[in-house]
Amino acid sequence: MDENLTDNERVEQLRLFWRENGWFLIGGVALGALLLFGWNQYTSYRDRRAEEAGTLYQTVKQAAASKDVVQATTVLTRMRSEFAASAYTSQAGLLLAGTLVVSAPERASDELKYVMEHTGDPELAMVARTRLARVLAYREKYDDALKALDVAKPGKFAGRINEVKGDIEAARGNVEEARRAYLAAMVADGAELLDRNFLQMKLNDLPGTPAPPPAAAAPEAPTTAPSAGPAGAEPKAAVPAPRPSGEGA
Repeated sequence: MDENLTDNERVEQLRLFWRENGWFLIGGVALGALLLFGWNQYTSYRDRRAEEAGTLYQTVKQAAASKDVVQATTVLTRMRSEFAASAYTSQAGLLLAGTLVVSAPERASDELKYVMEHTGDPELAMVARTRLARVLAYREKYDDALKALDVAKPGKFAGRINEVKGDIEAARGNVEEARRAYLAAMVADGAELLDRNFLQMKLNDLPGTPAPPPAAAAPEAPTTAPSAGPAGAEPKAAVPAPRPSGEGA
């Protein structure tokens, strides 16, 4: 604003500015307040939904601990209907599958497939995949189990996948394939997440022993050995050194 203007002229300029831009300022403030209110409402709704899903997950957890498959299934069905995108729903599916492994392994496989295909969490999907492979191996569906572990980029689950592959190959009697898988697990990505002592124990329990490493080459004989005389020749007698002159006999 020009400092040479009188007070009246300055007031008049402010009135003109407000007349031209006042509604834009009011609209901007109102829009900002509306966005803030909407964001607060959304976060409150999201937190409330997460809390509800967490409560239902605890119900499934308690039902699974008490082997109440009916209640766990009922609550999980509700979670998949109302909270399909929640990680709690995927975790509840893993819990129910774990409860069904012995009593209903085929249904456990179905639950794990559902989690693997519907969860939005890549890590939970990989957990479901490795558990599915174990359940299929338990059902002696070894080819299907290995197929489930066929992942292009397993990332930090590479070690776990190789360990499970070793377990499957050992179960079907393929000792060398099992050994290769266990050894691969020890050096793959995510190997630090494995129980290395347990993995080594499984490797040691495989029948047979791996081929020993090549032995070190024996040192070569020296090439400057004294040369021998002709075959059958008598050794030459040593020639006595001459006596110094003047020495007695």
